[in-house]
Amino acid sequence: MVPAMPPAMRLGIDLGGTKIEIMALDPQGAAVLRQRVPTPRGDYAATLESVAALVLGAERAIGTHGTVGVGIPGALSAATGKIKNANSTWLNGKPLQRDLEKLLDREVRLANDANCFALSEAVDGAGSGSRVVFGVILGTGVGAGIVVDGRVLTGPNAIAGEWGHNPLPLPAGSDLPLPRCYCGRAGCIETYLSGPGMSADHQRVAGVVKTPIDIVSGAGGGDPDCCATVDRFEGRLARALAGVINLLDPDVIVLGGGISNIQSLYAAVPKRWGAQVFSDRVDTKLTRNRHGDSSGVRGAAWLWGPSPSSDAGNAASTSNRR
Repeated sequence: MVPAMPPAMRLGIDLGGTKIEIMALDPQGAAVLRQRVPTPRGDYAATLESVAALVLGAERAIGTHGTVGVGIPGALSAATGKIKNANSTWLNGKPLQRDLEKLLDREVRLANDANCFALSEAVDGAGSGSRVVFGVILGTGVGAGIVVDGRVLTGPNAIAGEWGHNPLPLPAGSDLPLPRCYCGRAGCIETYLSGPGMSADHQRVAGVVKTPIDIVSGAGGGDPDCCATVDRFEGRLARALAGVINLLDPDVIVLGGGISNIQSLYAAVPKRWGAQVFSDRVDTKLTRNRHGDSSGVRGAAWLWGPSPSSDAGNAASTSNRR
């Protein structure tokens, strides 16, 4: 295997359920190449080949080898070295890291895609300059990553930041009955604060099927049912993030995913979370991401650290490779 090299060119891979994307970052963090291909859903061997082809093709295009970081929709089991908890289910139980390292003949660093999002925003995004960054993805699902002093926190169980599968705090009458979650539990934060969760809540209360975009648009136009749905969503998000602040006390919470485009959240939620935060004031900032849908792939590249001397990526790699 080729030994790890100082990061002259960082290659990041975002291994998603519908597309696989690669981005090459130069030493200053500027993107010099970006490409995406459809994910061969359900086919593990073809997924490996697609990732390898993107890496080797990128290196031919830029004329140099690079380090490789991969963001995945799951986690690497410390017990088995295989993928777990991936909603791209054909990855579960597979030694993805080892197989990619064999194909590419070099060390490959893996991290959960939410961790990659948080790392990207902490390095040179909306959380740049902050010691503790909590990066939240509100999209088809709900996830989060934690970065402290430039290091991704993974944890011994590889689940640090799995905030979406905690129960929604202080469920009130409007939160009942507790919705069932795909994970087998009921009342998970994800069932309320994901895009499908918002749509399901609106349908339960208003009896009408609407997408989150339609709900937000309706609220902007004064539709009372849509206004009520957005109000419930803001209250739930405030309660859920208050728990994060009490436990982690981050400098900044960065929102990503489709729901992060709801502009009203950034003023409304901080006004409401103080009711549950155990402090006389709350200085944590709530902000939208800077890099949009590039955050995941950029964060995968940053697993090798924002500079040749940085060990931010080493922390993520080591904890995943126990």
